[in-house]
Amino acid sequence: MDKYVKVPLSDEDARSLKSGDYVYLTGTIYTARDAAHKRMQEALDRGEALPIGMKNNVIYYMGPSPAREGRPIGSAGPTTASRMDKYAPGLLDLGLKGMIGKGKRSQEVRDAIVRNGAVYF
Repeated sequence: MDKYVKVPLSDEDARSLKSGDYVYLTGTIYTARDAAHKRMQEALDRGEALPIGMKNNVIYYMGPSPAREGRPIGSAGPTTASRMDKYAPGLLDLGLKGMIGKGKRSQEVRDAIVRNGAVYF
């Protein structure tokens, strides 16, 4: 089924999504890979605020996308999500509502997704 949802994701929108849905997201989606997740965790460990709020937001695990000459951005494909697994549960507990990536997630991440009513795209 086609679903059109706006980011930040509401709890209702997140709960309405089912495996196999084609989901069209509009709004601001943040990109971050393992190095950015590590920096966010280090900031939290120091008691600092994150540069972005997690509440109901979506992070796209996207690899570098160097632009070809004359282009503003290169290819933007998902990167392997398991590299963020040690950081994801904490961000989900802070309100992160969705993650876009590829590959399997650890049991700890799956539990945090369920616990927080989040979505892995």
